[in-house]
Parts: sequence; structure tokens; C-alpha cells
Amino acid sequence: MEIGGTSTLWIRQVLLLFVLLGMSQGGSEPGLFSVVEEMQSGSFVGNLAKDLGLEVGELSSRGAQVVSNDNKQRLQLDINTGDLLLSDTLDREELCGSTELCVLHFQVLMKNPIQLIQIELQVRDINDHSPFFLEKVMLLEIPENCPVGTVFLLESAKDLDVGINAVHSYTISPNSHFHIKMRVNPDNRKYPELVLDKSLDYEEQPELSFILTALDGGSPPRTGTALVRVVVVDTNDNSPEFEQSFYEVKIPENSVLGSLVVTVSAWDLDSGINGEISYTFSHASEDIQKTFEINQKSGEVSLTAPLDFETIESYSVIIQATDGGGRFGKSTIRIQVMDVNDNAPEISVSSITSPIPENSPETVVMVFSIRDRDSGDNKRMICSIPEDLPFVLKSSVENYYTLETERKLDRESQAEYNISISVTDLGTPRLKTEHSITVQVSDVNDNAPAFTQTSYTLFVRENNSPALHIGSVSATDRDSGANAQVTYSLLPTHDPQLALASLVSINADSGHLFALRSLDYEALRAFEFRVGAADRGSPALSSDALVRVVLLDDNDNAPFVLYPLQNGSAPCTELLPRQAEAGYLVTKVVAVDGDSGQNAWLSYQLLKATEPGLFGVWAHNGVVRTARLLSERDAARHRLLVLVKDNGEPPLSATVTLHVLLVDGFSQPYLPLPEAAPEQAQADSLTVYLVIALASVTSLFLSSVLLLVAVRLCRRRGAASEGRCSVPGSRFPGHLMDVSGTGTLSQSYQYEVCLMGESGTSEFKFLNPTVSNLSPQRPGKENEETPTFHDSFGFNIQ
Repeated sequence: MEIGGTSTLWIRQVLLLFVLLGMSQGGSEPGLFSVVEEMQSGSFVGNLAKDLGLEVGELSSRGAQVVSNDNKQRLQLDINTGDLLLSDTLDREELCGSTELCVLHFQVLMKNPIQLIQIELQVRDINDHSPFFLEKVMLLEIPENCPVGTVFLLESAKDLDVGINAVHSYTISPNSHFHIKMRVNPDNRKYPELVLDKSLDYEEQPELSFILTALDGGSPPRTGTALVRVVVVDTNDNSPEFEQSFYEVKIPENSVLGSLVVTVSAWDLDSGINGEISYTFSHASEDIQKTFEINQKSGEVSLTAPLDFETIESYSVIIQATDGGGRFGKSTIRIQVMDVNDNAPEISVSSITSPIPENSPETVVMVFSIRDRDSGDNKRMICSIPEDLPFVLKSSVENYYTLETERKLDRESQAEYNISISVTDLGTPRLKTEHSITVQVSDVNDNAPAFTQTSYTLFVRENNSPALHIGSVSATDRDSGANAQVTYSLLPTHDPQLALASLVSINADSGHLFALRSLDYEALRAFEFRVGAADRGSPALSSDALVRVVLLDDNDNAPFVLYPLQNGSAPCTELLPRQAEAGYLVTKVVAVDGDSGQNAWLSYQLLKATEPGLFGVWAHNGVVRTARLLSERDAARHRLLVLVKDNGEPPLSATVTLHVLLVDGFSQPYLPLPEAAPEQAQADSLTVYLVIALASVTSLFLSSVLLLVAVRLCRRRGAASEGRCSVPGSRFPGHLMDVSGTGTLSQSYQYEVCLMGESGTSEFKFLNPTVSNLSPQRPGKENEETPTFHDSFGFNIQ
């Protein structure tokens, strides 16, 4: 309002200056016009020419124009008609503010001649503004013991309009405690007053609110409102009261420290310090003070120490609420601790039996009990062991169990069991406890020793040194301790000819076998016996295995010449006709070797001869043949030295001397050898020795064949010479036979041996092959090619 007055004063001063200036120049009187505010631009104000008494053309000819002191063109002049029009919409409140009379001053300036005419424009107010309160909310604090009739001053409303459009009256919304009364200031402004009609009660209604309305005098009237808040000021005439006289809460025992247990709430009908409440524990025990605390302002009870359902299941706490005036109220809290599954099952072992003997079913291994300190489902338990074990759990009395063997145990399959006993409760989440035990299985002598092989073959070279280790046997026992200690022994043999005790011995602890003496392959090539293995259990269990000892041959026998016999008697002379062709069979060296295998493979070699190149010896069978045709220049007597050698390592050998006599024909007179005359008396004994030697060589393998051949030949010879053939009955030793075709009694030849009974000197028929290796002879030439001669020994050689 002050700003509006200053602006009006300034405008008036400017207008006065223009008026004085105009009066000094023209001295014309001002014209007065009137308009209503808020008229639109271009609205008609008045006719200047008519108002000033001027002609219309005069305004144009004199160059009339409207000017203002503030250089704002709010009016415009139509010089052709003389009408004054609004250039802009006018707002009275903006131009004049709270001034009731709003007049604007203008000048009409005419140039020819210069004249300044004053014009006043009155702007009339319209009701375009509503009353308003500077404070939208009015706060009144009234003590509840304030007397009826007390008057309280309220703020007045403002209205930008003036006159009748300004604030005219005040009203309040209906209420039972107050009414409004209007007063007028000395400056003629109206203001409202609030009068108390009824006593206030803070506890009944601590605050009242109503609407204050201001009305202006316009038509229709405009209004403005403000909220009036009446705050009743309390006095301490009430004690605190709790929402509940008894609180009951449940809290899990595993609640986190600092967590909220419960919030108690009390109210006091008083206000201010009289309504300010603080909360405390009343007569709390030491356990309560350690476990809980209360916020004095908010009443929140929180947890300060861990809870344990198994120790304390519930707490009773008294809460006291005290206001600022010393009045108090009480309430009780019952805190029920809820059990959670925070205790794992416990296993208590009463007894354990270990080790347990194998082969014993339903043996009690362990007695134990279980418990869980929780309650309800948290206390219920399930006890179990792995299903793949030969054990079973059996429940005895309450919460007591026995662990027993379900079937016979076999220590040899498994000597130790790791048993895990699991106890699980039925809480949420489930807690589990495991207890592991190790059960040893003790041994029972239920397994006999078992040899690593059912039979053993040991190879021993002959001529071994006594006490030679020739091999070992081994047996294992799946038992343990003394039940697994094995002792070895030689079992009695059923062969009465085998003196086992003199051949081998065995180490009772190790199973090593030893040869007690030197063994001879030619005497005993192999022998068998059984070895027993017994444990030291009670009763002892045993088993046996077969041991076969095979002797390996050494080359310890030199070749032995059977024919011609080298025994110091008169040498045997072979007759060879001079007409013999090349390759003629002269004789055969017969030799044997007591060894076997390659040690008995014999080979023959001509070492020395009277006439080199005349005779040859087959290396594999000892046959002596002529190498070429005989001539007249060849000597009549020949001496051949033949070497017989085996294939051993190192090789052994023997030599034999052959005497060959060349004759012109087997029909020539008997020519005694000069050197043989002294030994004529020994012819009979030589014949007997030779027959015995040949018979012993061929008796084992060719006895039957020789017998048939001899009988047949005897029959044939008996018809021709009426003689008698004696077949030698003695046999060659078996170890002197060899039919391998390596040179000793080859299968290529079979010999007829006969003693002529009627001859005075006992003829010896020799070298008559039944199967000849030479080319076949022509028929009818047999007597010519094989004439019969009598040598100096009386042998009949064919």
C-alpha cells in the first residue's frame, strides 16, 4: 500500500509539471474522462473535439496528439473523428494500488500553434479480486483451563479492490467452542475476534480446527479463507496408560543380538512435559537385565545376550512408563523362548568289542546311547549305518542301541571295517552327528595253505654237487599269525624202489629243495614225490603239491664201440674181393653212447688208412665203403683207423681199428693170416663175446625182429647145409641202445647172427643185410657176387 501511494505521488508530480508547462503556454482547462478497469484495448473513452469545443478538422490541421508524463501510450487519438480510444487494458490495482480514487493525467499537444491541453482519465474499480489472508494457517495455543468468554485476536484479510469491493465481513465454520466477532479500526478497517464459548479439555480434544472466511461487498461477493488451529495446552492431570496391560511374545532362541523383541507403547492424555513418557524395567532380575534392554524413549525391548531354550524357556518382565510430572503406569511382558534345532544329536558309547572273531554271527560289537537336547521334532532322531556293511543296528531300551554282526565275517576278505554311525534329528534344518569306529576282525584257522602251483617241475643237471639247491616250492595261507605260518615236509612215496630220503631234502621253513647226493642221468632220469605244507593253527590245516625232478644229461659218457670189438683179442679182418665196385659195403662200425640227446649223436670219421682214398666212412652211420675200384697195385692188407665222436660239449670220442684183406674171390683156398696163427685157440671164445655184445645191443628194440629173421634164416640154412643155428639169448643193456639213425645200430640194417653147430670152429655169419641200401642185384648172380669164404677164425662170411 505504501508502494502504491509513492507511485501515485510521483505520477501527480509529473502531471503537475506538464500542467504548469501547459498553462504557461496555452492556459487551457483540462478535460475529464472516465473508464472501467479491465476494458479491452480499442474501447471508446470519449470525443476530445466535442469535449474541448473544437472542430474535427482543427485537430488534424493542428497536428494534435496525446502524450503522458510516463511516456506510456495508454490512450490514442483519432484525429479524423476526435475520439479517444484505449491503447491497452487498464488494471486499476496496478495503476493506483489501494488508492480509492484512481485518476490518470494526459496532455493533448497541438503543434500549430503550440498548445497543451490537460486531460484526466478516471479508472473505476470493479470486483475482480477476492479477499486473501497473508497466513493460510493461524495457530492459537489456548490452555485447557482458560475461562469461557475469553477473546482471541485473529489476523484480518486483505483485498486489492477498494470501496464497496473491499472486505466487508468475517465468518467461521460451525463449532461448539468459539464464535466470531468483527471489530473496526480507527482507520475504518475491519478485523475479526474469536470468542470462547465452551471450556476446552486437552484429553478430550487437544486440538480444534475451523475455517475463517472473509467476504467482500461486491456483487456477487468474493471470499477468502484461512485455517485456524486451536491447540489446547495441557496440564498434568493424567497418568500414562499402556496399550496392553499384558504383552506376550515368542522369540527364537537363535535370535541375533540386538534384534527387536517387542515394542511397548503407553500414552498420556497430557501434553508437553506432562505427556513425555520414559520406559524402564521394574524389579528386573539379573538374568533379565543381562539378556534384555529397553529404549527409554521408544519402548523397544531388544536382545543383548544369547538365548538358550534348554536353559530358560520364558521370561516375565515388568515395564514402567513414567511421564514428566512423575505419574506412571505398568505393564507385564511374557517372553516365550522358542526352541530351534540348534543342538546336534549326541552319541555316548558304553562299550566296544574289538577285535571280533571271524565266522561268528550276531556278535555284539558296540553298545551306545543317543540324545538330543532340543524338544519336539527337533528332539526326534533317526540312527543308521551304511547299508553295504555286514552289521546291523538293534534298538534295545529307550535311545539305547547295539551294533551287531549281521552274518559271518571273513577276515581274509576284509580284516578291518570302518563303521560310521549317523544320528539325524527331524528338525528344520536337520542336524546330523556321526561317530566312526574301527572294528578289527581276528583270525580263525579256516584256510589251508595253498601252493602257488599244483605241480612243480624242477630240472637238475646230473653229476651235481651234494646239497645243491635244486628249486623251491611255495605255499601261502590267507590266515594270519600262527595260522599263516607254513611248514614244509616231504610226504612218503608209494614207490618202494625210490629211496626219496637219500635223494632230496626240504627246508621246513622256506620250502627250498636240496639234492642230497650226486645224481646220474643214466641211472635215474626223473622221479616224482609230493611235498606237504601245514600251518601252525589249531587244528592244523595242510595241503600238498606234486614235484617232478627231471635230470638233464651231461656229456659224461664217451662212445662205446660194439663192432668191431676192441677187447684185446685177435682183430677182426674184413674180406674185400678185388672185383668190388666203387661204393661196395665193406663193413659197418657199430657204436653206442650212454648219454642222450645231442650228447648221444655220434659221428664217424676216417682218421688214418693204409691206402688213402680207397675207403670212405659215412659220417652219420659208420658204414665203410670203397671209394673207387680196386686195382692190382693195391696192397692185400689194409688198416683203417676210424674216430667215433659224440656231439656233446665238450665232445667225447673213441677210435676203432679195422683190418681189411683183399681177396681175388671167396672161392679161393683159405689163407690164414700169419699174425692170427697164435690166436687160433681163442677163436671160439671171441665168437661167444661178439655174439653176446651184438645180442645185448639189439635185445631191447629189435629182439623180436632178430628172432624172426634168425629163425627164418636157420630154417633156410638147415635145408641147405643141414646145420643147426643157435640164437643168442642174452640182451644188450637198455642204456646202450640207440635207434636214432645217428650211427649206432641204424634201422637201415638188420644183421643175422648164427652159430653153426656142426662146424668144428663155429662159423660166424655176419653182415647179411635184410634190407640192402645198395643197388638191387640181378637174379641168378647171387652165388657169383656173394661167394662163401672161410677165414682163419672159421667165420662163414656171406
